[in-house]
Amino acid sequence: MKSVNTKIHKPDEYWRDKLSEEEYRVCRLQGTEAPFSGTLLHNKDTGIYECTCCNTALFQSENKFDSGCGWPSFDAPINDQVIRYIEDLSHGMIRTEIRCAVCDSHLGHVFPDGPKTTGERFCVNSVSLIFNKSDQSGE
Repeated sequence: MKSVNTKIHKPDEYWRDKLSEEEYRVCRLQGTEAPFSGTLLHNKDTGIYECTCCNTALFQSENKFDSGCGWPSFDAPINDQVIRYIEDLSHGMIRTEIRCAVCDSHLGHVFPDGPKTTGERFCVNSVSLIFNKSDQSGE
């Protein structure tokens, strides 16, 4: 897991070699995976969701909820330092894009229509995340 104080700056060729075509399209070119297609959408296991590009811990399973929007949704990041917020005026909308604060990978968007806990819905592409399941055995 990377420290949020350590910024990663890699050339485009590095990301093209490291990521699959879909990961590159979403994470580096600010694409979006098709709704209801992501492998982590229905994941209910306990663990940590990390950045696909740099393994920075971004979200905890306790903050995941079913928003019905078609993408994994969280009411808060693991801490305030792991997410970078950018105004997104694309597609004729006003939104807030979220990116990994360490490697600048596109994650998705945050909306003010989340559950009462925080009022926020971090809508994240599955392909932008790696899930690390917690060991529940206590060993």
